[in-house]
Amino acid sequence: MNPPVFRFAPSPNGRLHLGHAYSALLNEKLAREAGGTLLLRIEDIDTTRCTETLVQHCIDDLAWLGIAFEPNPRRQSQHMDDYRAALAKLDAMGLLYPCTCTRSDLARLKDAPRDPDGQPLYDGHCRMHGQGTGPAALRLDVAKTGASAASIWGDVILARKDIGTSYHLSVVVDDALQGATHVVRGADMEQATSIHLLLQTLLGLPHPIYQHHDLIRHQTGRKLSKSAEDRSLADMRAEGATPQDVRKLLGF
Repeated sequence: MNPPVFRFAPSPNGRLHLGHAYSALLNEKLAREAGGTLLLRIEDIDTTRCTETLVQHCIDDLAWLGIAFEPNPRRQSQHMDDYRAALAKLDAMGLLYPCTCTRSDLARLKDAPRDPDGQPLYDGHCRMHGQGTGPAALRLDVAKTGASAASIWGDVILARKDIGTSYHLSVVVDDALQGATHVVRGADMEQATSIHLLLQTLLGLPHPIYQHHDLIRHQTGRKLSKSAEDRSLADMRAEGATPQDVRKLLGF
């Protein structure tokens, strides 16, 4: 039997904070206890927000923590052909449709039910009435899949207009290609598992073992966030904290 494979997969669209450190350290601990390997994946499909500088900051912060990943981390931005191949397979099954709705078009959904991320569920306008003109995203026709669990997301976007893929599609393809057997991530991603399991089934990919850990939260109770400019690992380093301080603070 092959050893277990764990992965930590940050998006370098800001500096890493304690929440990222906790998830990375937990994956390190579980991989060590299971006699497995630990991979680093850089989820940088959004090349506008995920700059080379932030990628290097991410790698440096993790090295500072002393986490030993397998060499040669996968960079999503370098593997777009893999995601296009998965989209082509789903399209050949008749499960995708183009959507040209703009942000202003979607304003009509303000009173619609919400998905687990708090966004309005798409009403299927382009599926029912045909697409308009302009750039198109690709949505999954969830009803055609017969997957009731995934219906909480509606017709989720699998290829954004500006990128050509999406988080949901890319993470599923990557986990399979990298042989990830265990996916350990924050509780905020637990609801997304229904979409990921569905895509794995449709694409004939293996199902990893999923585990969702509690989040490290701000004193106000909200989860830590890059966008809120919460205290970063770099801030802590500048204030004199050591990797051992961070590990002790997080219970490792």
